[in-house]
Amino acid sequence: MKHASIFFQYVAQYMKTRLTYRVDMVIEILSDLLFQAVNLIFILIVFGHTQLLSGWSRDEIIFIYGFFLVPFAIFGAFFNIWDFNERYIVKGEMDRILTRPIHSLFQIILERMELESLFGVFTGIGVMLYAGNQLGLSFSWYDPFLFIVLVFGGVFVYAGIFVLLASISFWSDSPTSIMPMMYNIGNYGRYPVDIYNKVIRFVLTWILPFAFVGVYPSAYFLGREDWYEYAFLTPVMGIVFFGASVVVWNIGVTKYRGAGN
Repeated sequence: MKHASIFFQYVAQYMKTRLTYRVDMVIEILSDLLFQAVNLIFILIVFGHTQLLSGWSRDEIIFIYGFFLVPFAIFGAFFNIWDFNERYIVKGEMDRILTRPIHSLFQIILERMELESLFGVFTGIGVMLYAGNQLGLSFSWYDPFLFIVLVFGGVFVYAGIFVLLASISFWSDSPTSIMPMMYNIGNYGRYPVDIYNKVIRFVLTWILPFAFVGVYPSAYFLGREDWYEYAFLTPVMGIVFFGASVVVWNIGVTKYRGAGN
């Protein structure tokens, strides 16, 4: 209850701050929508030259992209830690975080919230509904609940990977370009992994499991029965990767040397 109370207080203060500059917030939302539209246009251009992509139709790829947008939006809203090294380690703000009696990772998540990213959830659901209608998909009464479980499994997969990367900063405070590179690699999870070679497919499944953010959970709703085992493995992968990242984070905090010259 204590953490929930703090969370909602942070959200209230965040909304007050963002609504002070409403035009900036609207521009950010519109730019995000434009970025998503560009990705959709790319998919349409690809399918302007082919009917199938490794056995996947245009609407199936669009459905996968729509699903991917939902966990990605939630991740972007609450795990915006791409500049953790520079802000909290190099500039020493981690010292301030560690003086408070709340878990350090929880504090950083609250400080770095970007709730406007949650609009991507509605965009993703809209894209899925459009593609699902084109494909003539039918859903069971329990599918919305399963959808929520799979989405949060994908969120925790994404969060686990990036928290692990941020934790490296506790051992090495030198600037690194791993974060931007990993964001780019994460985009591979928007597309079916069987369009890649075996090495990339293995990496996206077991090493950097971005496939569990988009294509694998989407396979369940698309009726790809041969991929059901991967789809149902999504929440397990999320728990394992995020749990491991928190353990590494806690160890890293004990190695933090503090700011100084």
